[in-house]
Amino acid sequence: MNLSHKDLNKSQQEAVDNLNGPLLIVAGAGSGKTRVLTSRLAAILASGVPEDNIIAITFTNKAANEMKNRVKNNSKKLFIGTFHSLGAGILKKEANLANRKSNFTIFDDDDSTKLIKEIIKSFNLSVKNRNINYFYLKKSFSRIKNGNCGPDEENDLIWRLFEEYEAILAKNNAFDFDDLIEKPVKIFQNNSEILEKYQNRFRYILVDEFQDTNQSQYDFIKLLAGKHKNLSVVGDDQQSIYKFRGSDFRIFLNFETDWPKTKVVMLEQNYRSSGNIIKSASVLISKNKFQKSKSLWTENPEGEPVKIVEHQSEDEEARFVADQISYGLRGLQLNEKNTIGILYRTNAQSRAIETALMENGITYKIFGGVKFYERKEIKDIVAALRFAFNPRDTVSLGRLKANFLKKPFLEIKENAAQMALSLKPVELIGYVLKTADYFEYLKKHYPNFEERIENINELIYFATSFENLGEFLERVSLLQSADNVKEEIGMGESKISVNLMTIHMAKGLEFDDVFIIGCNEGILPHQMSYHSEEEIEEERRLMYVAMTRARHRLYLNFYNIPSRFLYELPPELVEFSGNKSLDDEERYIYD
Repeated sequence: MNLSHKDLNKSQQEAVDNLNGPLLIVAGAGSGKTRVLTSRLAAILASGVPEDNIIAITFTNKAANEMKNRVKNNSKKLFIGTFHSLGAGILKKEANLANRKSNFTIFDDDDSTKLIKEIIKSFNLSVKNRNINYFYLKKSFSRIKNGNCGPDEENDLIWRLFEEYEAILAKNNAFDFDDLIEKPVKIFQNNSEILEKYQNRFRYILVDEFQDTNQSQYDFIKLLAGKHKNLSVVGDDQQSIYKFRGSDFRIFLNFETDWPKTKVVMLEQNYRSSGNIIKSASVLISKNKFQKSKSLWTENPEGEPVKIVEHQSEDEEARFVADQISYGLRGLQLNEKNTIGILYRTNAQSRAIETALMENGITYKIFGGVKFYERKEIKDIVAALRFAFNPRDTVSLGRLKANFLKKPFLEIKENAAQMALSLKPVELIGYVLKTADYFEYLKKHYPNFEERIENINELIYFATSFENLGEFLERVSLLQSADNVKEEIGMGESKISVNLMTIHMAKGLEFDDVFIIGCNEGILPHQMSYHSEEEIEEERRLMYVAMTRARHRLYLNFYNIPSRFLYELPPELVEFSGNKSLDDEERYIYD
């Protein structure tokens, strides 16, 4: 970010100077939010407030460490950390009020999963009720603890299982991750003297990324701030994109109602992006009804128009992106650097872009995900195909035996040569999926089964372009080996950095150039969001977040039916490339 370190702008200074009472800092994209938060924390300390009377809450340990480094305060008395670390610290002192001892264990995700699976087995639910699996129960228990459902929203059986789960946790002197917030809230609600003790200790509370809080987290800080009311929160409801994790942007919108004497400060100057990018993104997000409106602006140059590019297929889209990166790289001066973000709605979309980058010798990094051909479900299916092609392949055989593919393994073993010759790759994939009942296996064992099925569907799509199994497997092997090949052009350290990630992972990051791929109706917005206006608005916020990651150049790419969001961009600020005009009446547009 190019924000000067000498002076805060007028709005930023206003946010820093209002030390007492409830404060809502509405921080638009790229408006210097982190600097304002750390400057405010430093100002409170400078005013003479003791370090142990202040807590600054972040959503990640990385953000907490960044804040500590900026404030340059390593005192153990000053708490800068996550909701969960704050809750864990309180529970260490008040464990007896939650029926635990102070040397309790915190169960991680795997521990909780094992416990829930044991409960399912003890209740014989796998036989009595096949709809109740560990993923369903885990999600239900988390919803209960995070305050996202009431007693009537889960059936009696779920509550019985939940009580059993809680009893076993207590017996093990353990808390799960959700407990680290839910249990302190219950302690405060049931013990007024304990609550007052912590209210008197934590007189000033600062919360980052407030738009991402869930109800349990908000109850936590609302109780702590209830006496002194020195609660300052910073965030942007227009960047609230984590509903699937339980966050509720309405908490942000209702803050002034909950805290009647709230001071509201709007941070609307963007320091990151060019004028055309900011104007386009602002027009897009203005279509949302449920939001706190702001007028984002920048003193940066207008820059290039936003590029909307139509392609014939996702593979052509990927080749275009790779070609643009190669072309841009050749134009860089000797000491010039460029950061590139390739953003997508779902992880399955990385297959085509990974292929194109590898074919062009461009090194890339995937953030928050595994490279396509390293994903378990892809390796399982490819192992079955390799064994069909070469029954002497003991490595693939070992993977099939070790996993669930025993039935197709036996049938492939008997008919391998015939199947490899008679079936096309896509047909053989279908055979393996059906014989192994693989999709059902994924649904039973993996909470992200929908994403894994999308990955397999992407492999199926790729396989349709091959008539011969040997050629398909050779191509896959070459793509896998290319992962280990050093970058052939523009050694990343000195010139270029290419980063692949979902839009959810990109929040808080920024790049010189951003390519958003798959701006298709049904992908962004995702077809699963069609049934409610609220979910469409979250998809629009996703698009807004993706667009505002770009500093200089922004490419919105699509194939098939263009996203409705592309039609919402101001035509005078975009440059369209395609076979038909974007508003050609032959295109099918969803209402």
